[in-house]
Amino acid sequence: MTKATYKDKQLVVDILISAFEPDKNKSTINLLVGYGENRIKHMRVLMGYLFERSMLFGEIFISGNKKGCLLIKYSHKEKITLKTILLDIHLVTKCVGITNIYKVLKRQKLTARNYPKEKHIRPVIFGVENEFKGGVTAARLMLNVKNYFNKNTLPVLIDAAAMYNVQLYQKFGFRIVKKENLLGFPIYFLRIN
Repeated sequence: MTKATYKDKQLVVDILISAFEPDKNKSTINLLVGYGENRIKHMRVLMGYLFERSMLFGEIFISGNKKGCLLIKYSHKEKITLKTILLDIHLVTKCVGITNIYKVLKRQKLTARNYPKEKHIRPVIFGVENEFKGGVTAARLMLNVKNYFNKNTLPVLIDAAAMYNVQLYQKFGFRIVKKENLLGFPIYFLRIN
């Protein structure tokens, strides 16, 4: 496992696109990028946005085989800056679109309601290239990150829509604390610590 730097942005974005492009189920990502002809283009913008925010306020971990990645943020480091405002504007204009802003705000309200005000660590997105799903890449990366944070006392909170991901997180000690259906599909909120 290695920690990403800005030079790894293309690699991380490509891993995440490979992981999520084939998924046509209802999820937050598909809510934002849609299913149309601009899907890959929108995914590139979204994954680039998540990379930038994670580099600003957290860390990004890349698996040893460079086929998986995990982006995390620290709640106590997040703040609004000119850069974050510009990133948000770019996301809205190049990916989400004005017509979907209501859905994004609804998702943010849901997140705010289910994440505590206390300091916590939040895995933002976790992905493994599609051809490596079901192998050891995801488990090995999760294990390495868990060991990296072995002295961590902050709660780690994550949300997931796919039951496969929920079950993977549960194997590493996360427990479901709430399930929401506000967006038309289930979102599970999980916690450890």
